[in-house]
Amino acid sequence: MGSGFWGEYFGTLLLILLGNGAVANVLLAKSKGNGGGWIVITAGWGFAVLCGIMVAIALGSEGHINPAVTVAFAYASNTWNSVPTYLAGQILGAFTGAVLVWVTYLPHWAQTECTGTKLACFSTGPAIRNLKLNFVTEAVATFVLVFVVIAIFAKPVGSTGVLGPLMVGFLVWGIGLSLGGPTGYAINPARDLAPRVAHAVLPIAGKGSSDWGYAWVPVFGPIVGGLLAIVVSWLFAMS
Repeated sequence: MGSGFWGEYFGTLLLILLGNGAVANVLLAKSKGNGGGWIVITAGWGFAVLCGIMVAIALGSEGHINPAVTVAFAYASNTWNSVPTYLAGQILGAFTGAVLVWVTYLPHWAQTECTGTKLACFSTGPAIRNLKLNFVTEAVATFVLVFVVIAIFAKPVGSTGVLGPLMVGFLVWGIGLSLGGPTGYAINPARDLAPRVAHAVLPIAGKGSSDWGYAWVPVFGPIVGGLLAIVVSWLFAMS
């Protein structure tokens, strides 16, 4: 495996470990962060994105840590060579990160009664279940993610070094604060799918369903939103 794989693997691992770790810290019974609220969860995901991107870039990848971003930029450049490697790293890294969250909070699963709360520490779910509208929400939120990322790295702005990943981290925090309520803002197929698989296969005390009927929404919604962002950026010559 090359540097692209390992960058995406460890970057996505950290994304899930720190992001879902923040969710577990707030939701699981007897955690010191229990009851911390949505602001803690969204901030945790913002910092998780920052850490994941920095590590991924340091290890030699482009720091996508998100299949929707990888597919969108491959479509934009019509260069697909690195896509299989990146997707493999992202999915496997997300799965490993989810396993580490389970291990880190191992005594707390049995102390938490609600099966939905346990699932929320791995994958997303809608506040109001309407799969078509949930799909639209994920597409809109991911459109914002990719569209603003394009703006951050566009020539007129030209963020370089640590400033770029920092701004993306703040962007994800902002998306969570504004658009995260309806679906939990997966905005990343690997972030939802691989931890959902982990929830399904791990011996989590008292777990319930992994809700596979919803799983397609946070996979395909972000991909559609990312591709739409590329098309709109072309229309307005954002580069």
